[in-house]
Amino acid sequence: MNTSRWVVMAGTLFVVCAGGWYGMIWMPGSSYQGALPLATDETRDLEQKLHTHVHMLSIQIGERNLFHYDKLLLAAEYIRDEFKAAGYDVLDQKFDVSGNICENIEAEVPGTDRREDILVIGAHYDSVKGSPGANDNGTGIAAMLVLARQFAQSPVSRTLRFVAFSNEEPPFFQTTSMGSRVYAQRSRQKNERIILMLSLETIGYYSEAPNSQRYPPPLSLIYPSKGNFIGFVSNIGNRDWVQKAVGFFRQHTQFPSEGAALPELLPGVGWSDHWAFWQEGFPALMVTDTALFRDPNYHTSNDTPDHIHFGHLARVVTGLQHVIRDMANQP
Repeated sequence: MNTSRWVVMAGTLFVVCAGGWYGMIWMPGSSYQGALPLATDETRDLEQKLHTHVHMLSIQIGERNLFHYDKLLLAAEYIRDEFKAAGYDVLDQKFDVSGNICENIEAEVPGTDRREDILVIGAHYDSVKGSPGANDNGTGIAAMLVLARQFAQSPVSRTLRFVAFSNEEPPFFQTTSMGSRVYAQRSRQKNERIILMLSLETIGYYSEAPNSQRYPPPLSLIYPSKGNFIGFVSNIGNRDWVQKAVGFFRQHTQFPSEGAALPELLPGVGWSDHWAFWQEGFPALMVTDTALFRDPNYHTSNDTPDHIHFGHLARVVTGLQHVIRDMANQP
């Protein structure tokens, strides 16, 4: 008997073998349920640091892109200064876009015994035209800056690279002018051994309201209807990495989490800087609150810090610290 079945997914026809869906959505452990633990002093301190970064990027600097080039440069300088303050020697990758010099900004923690193996933790610092970009992607940059400071004096087995990318947003998205595309191409040309790239993309909006979470079909039949979780997402080829990341997060973190390894053509699966690394054959996944599938302020002028749940974000960042450490130290 032929056990294959046809599934219409977002206008694209896929053949899904029996058990195929299970392989895409199965994750180790269980998503945390119930009230979140009371915030500790450490959590509240982290919350304040994240708020400071997001406020600087979205309010004091504001919309930052090639249409507001001076603000894009200010954001780059802020990130560079934060890396330097954490003790890093900062590297800039400059590239020209229509006569404007754009920059990817990198800070590296050399591995203790497997330096050739590289784990990239990246986020884009530009915002879409017309938006101050607090959640998209001030939260991703804030998380990256906090994580970079935490690991600066605490090296792990593999090399960690913290990279802020320019030009993720339209009209440069998935073009040769996208900062992460430029970076990934250079890494391939240098034959670097990137074992995994983590894209921190829009990670600060959460809701306990019923039906606050949406999905491209047919995922609503599988995943929660409340937008209170952090998501780990990649393509089918990176299923093992998604499972590892979710497993490590759930081992250490009392916060709801979901994971999926899905077809790349499904809307949203490739919508961030991890896509650029896929193009060069590097494993990569996205960490996200699902952006437009949850946050009503996404890509609008209302994407401001007052809509971000900084207590939740702090717990997610703490969980990501464990994920990165476990990924970097695993055999």
